Amino acid sequence: MPWHESHLPASMKLFADRLDAGRRLAKALSAYEGRNPLVLAIPRGAVAMGAEIARELEGELDVVLVKKLRAPGSPEFAVGAIDESGWTFVAGHAGQAGADEAYLARERAEELELLRRRRAQYTPARAPADPAGRVAIVVDDGIATGASMIAALHAVRAKKPARLVCAVPVAPPESLAQIRPYADEVVCLETPEDFMAVGQFYRHFEQVEGEEVVALLARHGPRHTPA
Repeated sequence: MPWHESHLPASMKLFADRLDAGRRLAKALSAYEGRNPLVLAIPRGAVAMGAEIARELEGELDVVLVKKLRAPGSPEFAVGAIDESGWTFVAGHAGQAGADEAYLARERAEELELLRRRRAQYTPARAPADPAGRVAIVVDDGIATGASMIAALHAVRAKKPARLVCAVPVAPPESLAQIRPYADEVVCLETPEDFMAVGQFYRHFEQVEGEEVVALLARHGPRHTPA
């Protein structure tokens, strides 16, 4: 049965699309406007949203690359996540989902190789933007289990930002509770109890292709590329 706005609590409205969500998040993040924040989007869905936030806040856009570790037989269900360094977050439910150590080792190797390929595709001519000493805002189009966001926040924290902010349009309360220790601030516009999937809270939630990510980064990415 398709999700309809009438299924939402009266106090909550669907996001029209990711740009709408980005504009609404930018308003919630207005304290950082003009402070040249570094907006780090988790590809691919959050990159257009991140570009809108970076534009509104007069900041820069880049990506933080992480990949969820998929549950055996359920590729949409995350049992953890990995960042570009190989650091891995394993969720407490991983064992119950059938992800033993041997399975996780194979999954880590596969997803780490995919991250290497994506870095080469997304920013082939420059190093990633450095968040050291800056306000870093990590954005995604929503949170389900929280595994990918935890890996992203851990990766950015290791680079010593002045302030680390997690910003998402929607997430279930229990996932936000897991994420809070990894950020200095968490901004979430909606925290519904009846949460099934991120896409249910958008009227339009199209697949984002790699080429769109590359184009957005070319237009809104760092103005000064490191040597």
